[in-house]
Amino acid sequence: MSEEQAKLVSSRRVYEGRLLRVDLDVVDLPGGRRAILETIRHPGAAAALPFLEDGSVILVRQYRHAVGGTILEIPAGKLDRPGEPPDRCAAREVEEEVGVRPGRLVPLGSILTTPGFTDEVIWLFEAHDLVPTATAHEADEVIEPVTMPFDEAVAAVGDGRIRDAKSVATILAAALRRR
Repeated sequence: MSEEQAKLVSSRRVYEGRLLRVDLDVVDLPGGRRAILETIRHPGAAAALPFLEDGSVILVRQYRHAVGGTILEIPAGKLDRPGEPPDRCAAREVEEEVGVRPGRLVPLGSILTTPGFTDEVIWLFEAHDLVPTATAHEADEVIEPVTMPFDEAVAAVGDGRIRDAKSVATILAAALRRR
């Protein structure tokens, strides 16, 4: 595959909301064809898998309107401002969603969530040395912390109980780190 880059011919913002922006981009693609692409611009996010001292993990059962119900996932949230360090965001989200403050974060890399239409990047972490605090759920969040053995979380990825991409990637990266 060629390393030739696409050339942005024009871009028009067609939507700007609280969470994301949508641009209509005219692009000259590698190879010479022109395309009109809808691109969702996202500020980025961070996620962390909290590990308790006994090796079990804390997940969250969270209502997600876009998928029509409740899913099992790891704590995560968007970067609050441009330039916010992903580790700070991950620590904040763990504290807000499950009520523990990480003393130490282990970076596991980052993922492109759906590069066919968005520039969203999520940075992934393990959270360790947890100190109990209070949760701080936002008005639109319906969250229930769920503690389980790490091996069960890995099995839940394998059997489809956990399907959320950031959670799958983080749990599998943590499993590979332990091999």
